[in-house]
Amino acid sequence: MKSQDSERTIVANNPKASHDYFLDEKYECGISLIGTEVKSIRNKKVNIKDSFAQLKNGEIILINMHISPYDAGSFSNVSPTRNRKLLLHKKEIAKIYKQISQKGVTLVPTSVYFVKNKVKVEIAIARGKKLYDKRESIAKKDAERRMLQAQKN
Repeated sequence: MKSQDSERTIVANNPKASHDYFLDEKYECGISLIGTEVKSIRNKKVNIKDSFAQLKNGEIILINMHISPYDAGSFSNVSPTRNRKLLLHKKEIAKIYKQISQKGVTLVPTSVYFVKNKVKVEIAIARGKKLYDKRESIAKKDAERRMLQAQKN
């Protein structure tokens, strides 16, 4: 499900995802948070660089997403890297399950953002890039940069 809402406040991006993977299909999903985690996310103390998602017991779980403990929180702070449940419809989960059951396909989070004061996570179905694919994408970006530089001068 894609968001048509322009009221997106991006909190964290995952540039490593587009570098390491071919991103096929993207989904916007909610995330189950506890206590002061939303306040930490609002302060942009979240890291999704090394995180990934897995399907367990018919649910999609986000693993290794680091949300720093809230400074003003005390006993209500939870483990920074605990597993968090992503909220999707059953039909979407079934569709994702079909796609990630293939070899070499995984789920990676690409961004965390707010939509109308609700935390959303964008996950993408991703296929791993080979080393030569990574080099090719770096060469394309470098060529585009040079062209823009030449146009400016």
